[in-house]
Amino acid sequence: MTRKLTALCLLVSFIAMASSGLLMLVVDQPSFTLRLHPVHKLFGLLLVGAAGTHLALNARALRQHLRDGRVLAAGLVLAIVLVAAYATAALHPLDDAAARQLDEAAERLEAGPAAR
Repeated sequence: MTRKLTALCLLVSFIAMASSGLLMLVVDQPSFTLRLHPVHKLFGLLLVGAAGTHLALNARALRQHLRDGRVLAAGLVLAIVLVAAYATAALHPLDDAAARQLDEAAERLEAGPAAR
């Protein structure tokens, strides 16, 4: 039952993350991104939990895959790209005033209509 529930959580959370991420990419408006942020964040947490469970349930198979040098090399390339993307984001921060405005807007939207 754990495997079935994990697979379902992975499927639904992947669809939610992919669709919300693509929508935020296509509809290039900060207001739209802020409105979708709670959905993206919630299903991101679900995806992390389901992926962790999936990895734990399939650790032996994953280790076998990594014995293939090509798979290991591809994984290392992806890890390098991930670190580079985070480094790029960290080295190009928003100015403090703009960041504060965005943070406050996101907090108001996540609090719901009663808080506005």
